[in-house]
Amino acid sequence: MTIFASGNNIYVMDLRTVLTTDTVNLHLKGTTKEEIVDEMIDVLFKAGKVTDKDAARECVLDRERKMSTGMKHGIAIPHGKTDTVKDLVACIGISDNPVDFDSLDQEPCRIFIMTLSPVNKTGPHLQFLAEVSLLFKSPEKRQEILDTQDKAEVIRILTE
Repeated sequence: MTIFASGNNIYVMDLRTVLTTDTVNLHLKGTTKEEIVDEMIDVLFKAGKVTDKDAARECVLDRERKMSTGMKHGIAIPHGKTDTVKDLVACIGISDNPVDFDSLDQEPCRIFIMTLSPVNKTGPHLQFLAEVSLLFKSPEKRQEILDTQDKAEVIRILTE
């Protein structure tokens, strides 16, 4: 859990309240950036976290057009701000095969964490991105996530 301030607001970020087994997909099938984004949006929609799939998809792809969210070490963090969510929502997906995501290190990605947040709330969105990027500095954690076949275990690895 992380506590931080932005302006006059204090936020508490706890990944366990954002990620649930309903928002984890251990076997993404997409082979392109767009297909991965579609699958991730679908996870959030089926979990009841997004009200309009098309609008959510467009905000994420619009963000990708500005600058890729492919990071390093096989991780991408597609995200966007949209009115299709009331609060910050997130999901994690593991791809069965590496996907070219225009990453900073030019390596394909297998671990995807998507977050969407309301247009008028900046603090939680930025804190989530910072918290998630810190989690993946560990090669051991990345490998554990790729190796597990248990959705709850993915969340445990991310939140320990």
